[in-house]
Amino acid sequence: MTPALKRPKVETIDDDEEEGGERELALVALIEHRTKEVEHLKKRVSYYQSQLEEAVKRLGHSESQLARLRSQDKKTVSNGNGNVNMEQNPGSSNVDEASHSHNQRTSSRPQLVIPAANPKISQPVALSENSLKASIGAARGAPTSRQLPSAKPELEVVEVRQRPKAKLEQKEHKDLVPLIRSSSTPHMINFQPGYHINSQHKRKLRSLVLNPVNDQLFVTSALDGMVNLWQMQARGSNASLLSTMDAVSPKQRRWPEDITWHPQGDSLFCVYTADGGDSQISVLNLNSRQKRVSFLEEKPHIRGIINSIIFVPWEECFATGGSDHAVIFWTDKDGQDNSWKPKTLHRNLHSSAVMGVAGMYQKQVLLSAGSDKRIIGFDLLSGRADYRHQIETKCMSVLPNPSDFNLFMVQTAAPEKQLRLFDFRLRQTEIHAFGWKQESSDSQSALINPAWSPDGLYISSGSADPMIHIFDIRFNASKPSQSVKAHQKRVFKAAWHQSMPLLISISSDLQIGLHKRVN
Repeated sequence: MTPALKRPKVETIDDDEEEGGERELALVALIEHRTKEVEHLKKRVSYYQSQLEEAVKRLGHSESQLARLRSQDKKTVSNGNGNVNMEQNPGSSNVDEASHSHNQRTSSRPQLVIPAANPKISQPVALSENSLKASIGAARGAPTSRQLPSAKPELEVVEVRQRPKAKLEQKEHKDLVPLIRSSSTPHMINFQPGYHINSQHKRKLRSLVLNPVNDQLFVTSALDGMVNLWQMQARGSNASLLSTMDAVSPKQRRWPEDITWHPQGDSLFCVYTADGGDSQISVLNLNSRQKRVSFLEEKPHIRGIINSIIFVPWEECFATGGSDHAVIFWTDKDGQDNSWKPKTLHRNLHSSAVMGVAGMYQKQVLLSAGSDKRIIGFDLLSGRADYRHQIETKCMSVLPNPSDFNLFMVQTAAPEKQLRLFDFRLRQTEIHAFGWKQESSDSQSALINPAWSPDGLYISSGSADPMIHIFDIRFNASKPSQSVKAHQKRVFKAAWHQSMPLLISISSDLQIGLHKRVN
């Protein structure tokens, strides 16, 4: 009998072989992986090219300004002395040039900074046998593991240049309360068909937050504990993944429950749980290359999940609200990452979990909403509750209007009345309520996060159905002014971009949706 031939190390695909189908799927998965890698590198090349062109323009502008300055100096000396004195103070030119360069650097708005020297870029990754099997399983629709794949290429480390500490932006107050329920017909918004990109998360998304300083950046977080930093492309037509940070807590290995940007836009703050002695707050510093994620030593919450974190509008301080009924106010003592000191504002004003916190714009009042159905406004100057109201159902979150400083919204657990509007000046008075009827589930989740449009006239909300519901506060009906089919599964949040006509959404289908307005 003729002995069987040894199979060569480099295998070929044979449709007649028993494992040919699996090998084909493995190669398809490998090709998809390397195609995405090529696209990522092309985007980086395009980014560097645009940065180079801008740098060349700035260099030419500086050189021309220096040439004009020297020309004016020569004319001045010639007119004053009758001849040109070619000898100048040897340090004056350098001082002027350095001063001009410094002024130019400080006057330009800091954007995303990627170091030019020895940049880290993705390297080709050879998939192992286990990775190929995982790719085959994913291609066949098998459930993916909750752990991140070990063969995932490391993304480029991205820095956001730290801004000098400055006064917070002063917004203009607009009186929108008289417009509420003033129209019998809604003002419709037309959207292009949504463009979807893979979130690169392995488990359900939890948070979506836009950068308050650089309108090109936003972050997503998920139950896999990862925080992904994204950059807008082509005026909101696409987005590219810039960096991935592992933000799980050190002891319980918990994902961030809520996340917010520092007002300067160079760091992120996440909250976790008070159980098991775990760290409660993390700081993700985008300017650090060594230790990008650090955890605060202070642990003021005594038990349960910390549900909400937000920076207040009047100073660079933040507040947290938790399942221990407490609202904590955090101040930065010396500007260092770990120097934040907590102060308990109250623990007894709520009889159940605090689900949301927010600061009012016109005064130093911190709003809190709880599952005990209470809405509390705590005045930090007087040290007491200045506003108290209780409704008939659980409160899930609270969000002040960005234009009218007296108006705020509370998300509730009442079907078809999930969103309530209140005027801070009118005690215990609801001025409007609206919502939707869910088709897929009767449960009202706190994970559905409403959001105000920048002009304060519209509210967007996700739902247990794959829809984005939009409410025009001028519309005198309680139903949505329109609903946009956005995803394949439930929508967690739809955030309005501050400068682009764009809605950004996240869903449990692990996709990020970009929905451009056309009017």
